[in-house]
Amino acid sequence: MTYYNRLVKSGISRRAVLRGMGAGVAASTLALPTYLRAQTAGTIKLGYLTPATGPLGLFGETDGYTVQKIREHLGGTLTSANGDTYAIEILERDTQSNPNKAAELAGDLILNEEVHLMAPASTTDTILPVMEQSELYEAPCISSGAPWQAVIMPRGGGEFNWTYHFFWGLDEALNTFVGLWNGLETNKKVGMLFPQNIDGETWGNNDYGLPVPTKAAGYDVTIPGYFQPRTNDFSAQIAEFKNAGVDIIGGITYPDDLKTFVTQCNQQGFKPKAVTVAAALLFPGGVEAMGPLGNGMSSEVWWTPAFPFPSTLTGQDSRALADQWEADQKRQWTQPLGYSHALMEVAIDILKRSTDPLDREANREAMAATDMTTVCGPVKFAGTPHKNICTMPIFGGQWVKGEKWPYDLKIVDNSVNQLFEPEQKIVPLAW
Repeated sequence: MTYYNRLVKSGISRRAVLRGMGAGVAASTLALPTYLRAQTAGTIKLGYLTPATGPLGLFGETDGYTVQKIREHLGGTLTSANGDTYAIEILERDTQSNPNKAAELAGDLILNEEVHLMAPASTTDTILPVMEQSELYEAPCISSGAPWQAVIMPRGGGEFNWTYHFFWGLDEALNTFVGLWNGLETNKKVGMLFPQNIDGETWGNNDYGLPVPTKAAGYDVTIPGYFQPRTNDFSAQIAEFKNAGVDIIGGITYPDDLKTFVTQCNQQGFKPKAVTVAAALLFPGGVEAMGPLGNGMSSEVWWTPAFPFPSTLTGQDSRALADQWEADQKRQWTQPLGYSHALMEVAIDILKRSTDPLDREANREAMAATDMTTVCGPVKFAGTPHKNICTMPIFGGQWVKGEKWPYDLKIVDNSVNQLFEPEQKIVPLAW
């Protein structure tokens, strides 16, 4: 049963929302002087939800940083299309990587805080329940950071009035994987790893998941059954992959599971030419945790400092955003950084264009009419592939030995999107 079905069955998305929130959840706002508040046309409330802590915390680690940068840039006010200046508060909520908590927080923001726009940032477990609550309680919701099918299909796949999303699609990610593998000399045998959760069920789906384009491209596919997240033994899967003569591993995992898997592959003498998985290989820390085994890992790429578009808010390009993060945080840039910024760009653009940013209906109309270019690329809801979706660029990347940092992520495939040329060619793993 998918998360969404469990949610509906349990009644979480339909029940009265809790007023009192836990101590770990806080609202972050920029307090304005009384005299300044008196001069504004009112206060806009933007709800920003992120998995800041918990097992999905790596996806949310750039959100709080980015929100604060945008707060500082705005100076606590926003001037809309009607010429009026408004105070603006950005209310942050930590979903703690828990979909039930995300649903509760979303309901509280909509019903009790009466926010004017919702912005859930990153991962299906955050975005899907927030979309559900936003559609139910008629609050405009703009989101990004999850394959669009994962937040549309579990809700029936139909059209929606209040929830819009910009990100690449699962089909594009899957074709990126195939594009990566086509760059290698292999026996065209792929073993696939999928966890027993909503992401695994989506990526492993036999109608629209990774097996479909892989088989269509002439690869043989071996799927030894879904594994339980946080398992400590992949021996059965490895044995099946070895028996099938697999040259390539593809799928979706999270960092701890991938580290366990590749460590046991090495111990058991299984040496594939490529390991290409979603999620676990997005972050430098996940690759570094595997030590020498991380060199040559490959995955989809959402965003890198090579993206050429300037921010509509700060004017910075992607390289400048990455450099600022590294200087401020003393850590390597990470892919969600671009989308943290792009989500704020789109949210602020919606509120600026709205004929009345204090009216949810007006904000919904402005959201549907979005037509802009963010640091991650153009965002326009033109009706394809879905009324509520704008697809974004995606590339294939490979982690290689770095100079400033242990590993650098290089673009090695642009078969799905030709925004720019690859930086180098993919090479086989050298375990």
